[in-house]
Amino acid sequence: MSTPALSVMTPDQVDQRTRLRALFSSAIGGVVEWYDYFLYGTMAGIVFGPLFFPTDDPAVSLTLSFASFALAFVVRPIGGILFSHIGDRVGRKKTLVATLSLMGGSTVAMGLLPTYEAVGIWAPILLTTLRLIQGLALGGEWGGGLLLAVEYAPRARRGLYGAVPQTGALAGLALGALAGSVTTSLFSEEGFRTIGWRIPFLLSIVLILVGLWIRNRVGETPSFAKVKAENHEARVPIVQTLRHHWRAVLITIGAKLIETATFFTFATFTISYASGTLGYEQSTVLNAVLVAAVLAIPVMLFMGSLSDRIGRKKVYAVGVVAIFIFAIPYFWMLSLHSVVALYAAIIIGFSIIWSTYGSVLGTLFAESFSADVRYTGISLGYQVGAAVIGGPAPLIATALLVAYNDNYVPVGIFIMVVAVISLIAVAFARERRGVDLDSA
Repeated sequence: MSTPALSVMTPDQVDQRTRLRALFSSAIGGVVEWYDYFLYGTMAGIVFGPLFFPTDDPAVSLTLSFASFALAFVVRPIGGILFSHIGDRVGRKKTLVATLSLMGGSTVAMGLLPTYEAVGIWAPILLTTLRLIQGLALGGEWGGGLLLAVEYAPRARRGLYGAVPQTGALAGLALGALAGSVTTSLFSEEGFRTIGWRIPFLLSIVLILVGLWIRNRVGETPSFAKVKAENHEARVPIVQTLRHHWRAVLITIGAKLIETATFFTFATFTISYASGTLGYEQSTVLNAVLVAAVLAIPVMLFMGSLSDRIGRKKVYAVGVVAIFIFAIPYFWMLSLHSVVALYAAIIIGFSIIWSTYGSVLGTLFAESFSADVRYTGISLGYQVGAAVIGGPAPLIATALLVAYNDNYVPVGIFIMVVAVISLIAVAFARERRGVDLDSA
């Protein structure tokens, strides 16, 4: 009897216990997603090359290993379209149970894979296949997780609720690093290559079971329940989205660019640049990134709440202008070869500035689309933006360093150009703070 009742409810009428359960459920997907991201990326650089892609040249093995890592970015837009279609037609809840099951199941299966030494060519084939399944699931997870938070949120607190799934990503990043750090310290080098690397993958079963338990206890969101009750489901959501909401899709892609470019600059490129080119200890850089990720969580919640008072566009614009100004000084601070300057640069850039626009991005996107195509619209824009700049950002930055003899200024200019594009894009977005989410 709960479903009919929900169908006539607005988010403001949902009881607090149900709302908080939905909020936690939305965050757990982000935790699993980025736990997997950091874990796979770390193992791709440490053990996947020799264990799954062995060649006579270690550099070739490493390249093949990282190529399997990059495949997830290629298929994420496809997963976004596929699962968002189901989410807009069948419902957010069922889709999210499916994406979490696929994503988590693939991660656990990786921990059970035989190596190249045991099964030959089947080892890299199986690993790559699981990575592709992860990419498809990841493509559908973010949009549904975000909507679970935003579509249950009271209208006066949508910014805060929309920031929560993003903090789940930071928590997953920290957990993945912690799992990798603990296992490497507990095992010898040979023990780690044999069994130690598998343990963090197998431990993800805990996150998956908790996530599935919570998600199965959450009903369908008020927005989708209303669409279902009124028989307003889009027949083919992607077609309707591109026909009637193409401007919002372009705005979403453009606004996503600076967020994804700077995230992968701070969380990925900085590690290789600072520890390789600049000579910092890798553990020092990793710890700085992890500290910044943890500090970013309360900052994101504050910025999300601030957007409920002054508007999403203002908070977003302040952050983008700040990163435009800080892009070159960020790399200058790293070049000082000071651990204090390293920590300060990453905390300012990642914890404060990135968190400013990263916190409001999801809510801004969700408020740009009608309920019948909202899952499709935000997933399409988000995943295309991530594929265009997110995956290639570290590669672009590295290529610029090589082309300009390790001069960091062109890398800073690249970030500044992306910031300008995103600022122009969001200028065309509608400000819908305090407005009924499902009003015209």
